[in-house]
Amino acid sequence: MGRDVPQANSSTGKAERVSSKLRKERQSPAGGGHIADGRGEGGYIALMSAFSRRQMMTAALSLAASPVFAEAAAASGPPLGPASSFSFDWLRAQAAASARRAYVAPTAAAQLATVDYDAIGAIGYRADKTLWAGQGEAAIRFFHLGRYANRPVSIYAVEGGQARQALYSESLFDVRDAALARRLAGAAHGFAGFRAMDAGRESDWLAFQGASYFRSSDPFDQYGLSARGVAIDTATAGPESFPDFTAFWLERDAAGQLTVYASLEGEQVAGAYRIANRRGPGGLVQEIDCALFFREPVARLGIAPLTSMFWYGENGGPPVRDWRPEIHDSDGLAIWTGAGERIWRPLIDPPRVLTDSFADHGPRGFGLLQRDRVFDHYQDDGVFYDRRPSAWVEPLGDWGPGAVELVQIPTDDETSDNIVAFWTPAAPMRAGDTMSLSYRLHWGAEEPVAPGVARVVATRIGEGGRPGQPRPPHVKKLVVDFEGEGLAGLDRNSGVKPVVGVARGRVENVAAYPVAGTPRWRLMFDVTVLDPDSTDLRAFLRRNGSALSETWTYQLFDH
Repeated sequence: MGRDVPQANSSTGKAERVSSKLRKERQSPAGGGHIADGRGEGGYIALMSAFSRRQMMTAALSLAASPVFAEAAAASGPPLGPASSFSFDWLRAQAAASARRAYVAPTAAAQLATVDYDAIGAIGYRADKTLWAGQGEAAIRFFHLGRYANRPVSIYAVEGGQARQALYSESLFDVRDAALARRLAGAAHGFAGFRAMDAGRESDWLAFQGASYFRSSDPFDQYGLSARGVAIDTATAGPESFPDFTAFWLERDAAGQLTVYASLEGEQVAGAYRIANRRGPGGLVQEIDCALFFREPVARLGIAPLTSMFWYGENGGPPVRDWRPEIHDSDGLAIWTGAGERIWRPLIDPPRVLTDSFADHGPRGFGLLQRDRVFDHYQDDGVFYDRRPSAWVEPLGDWGPGAVELVQIPTDDETSDNIVAFWTPAAPMRAGDTMSLSYRLHWGAEEPVAPGVARVVATRIGEGGRPGQPRPPHVKKLVVDFEGEGLAGLDRNSGVKPVVGVARGRVENVAAYPVAGTPRWRLMFDVTVLDPDSTDLRAFLRRNGSALSETWTYQLFDH
């Protein structure tokens, strides 16, 4: 008998830089999902080895922008196989049975190695073969297999409790390169994933492609960070494992909203997922139910993992070689603890792989957010970092003891994800264990429930000391701006007190004051870094014994 535990990436590979031409092509978010499939080395997460997520997004966009998608054709949809009964209970039972069998890794046809992102751009899914075309926002188109998404998945259409498989055929795709068509003949036997199309438009709002990755472009019609079904042994001494969604069952409800069921398979785990998608003016909300069955022990299980990119922001400044002021898909990790504290951790490009744990019991939520939405702060009119969605995980039920983990990986460009955040239970998983959990995943501009206190809106770092005076060694000046609820009408005489804590450092010259002409308050202080490894900081604003702001935390390096 296994335990039933109701509970609630990260070395990046080197990839060639995205050219300005390719970035221009990515103005439209019509491209598909994130492909990442690898094994970690030395505690790193192998998100992309020879190919980056940026290139995959460009490839998917090229496919989506193909003239074939603009053809006015009678929608007939893909061919479907015979019907068979389907339910989530059946899928759970299938996953439990699979976990009792040895894992067999999928294989890929050798010819797919030639289908790089340029080749993918020459392959278009035929518009007249769209599943459920013209029937709202559940219209589905499929991705072709290629070098970077080479593991075929099965896809089924579900209606009235009956599932019919979408049958793969080369005729579903328009391969405009004759030589490529000859190379592919007979090589692909399945789809790489799928995308859900916006009604009446040639862009998509949801994509599943590669390992257990999925993403949404809501609410800004722009892709950014990704979610995963599960993370296995991320940032541990051993290799990270990337289980795959191997089959999908797609169903429309009475309102035309899409529900995705998925089968998960990996070396250590098998699983069943139900993801109900509910779109609204504020973005997409996904109700996710998951059942996991463990074949092997897992030292660090990542629940509701989110992956993103942070190269540099206002807390670091641009590298000399890049002209843009900031480049990131997310600028911070937000946490709402079980005790009610709101925490904000600005992201950084660290000098080495960093793993930070925020211990908690029954967390209320966490997410990777893009708070800075001012175009002038990025100046990128090709990929529009100011429009990247935020993603917030809302646990349903008591997830018990554990920690929100944040892994940050050094990077030297924008082409690969180097940030991952997830919940990890306190107890490791053993072979034979089972776990059932539910959560909501919100894709929007910010967290769905406002903090109720002032939010951190900027973190800046410079040399410590006073202008015009010799700068003391190993001293940094930290400037943290707060804005929002609770600060209106307060001035220097209102009794607002800064609270600053430090580990392995010394804090001096602490001051907090309203910034003239703005609704912001500014916290400023000097930090002497006493440990060459790092200095940990924690700060917030307080008045009459109560917190006025989120708790800002930071890890400072002397470099």
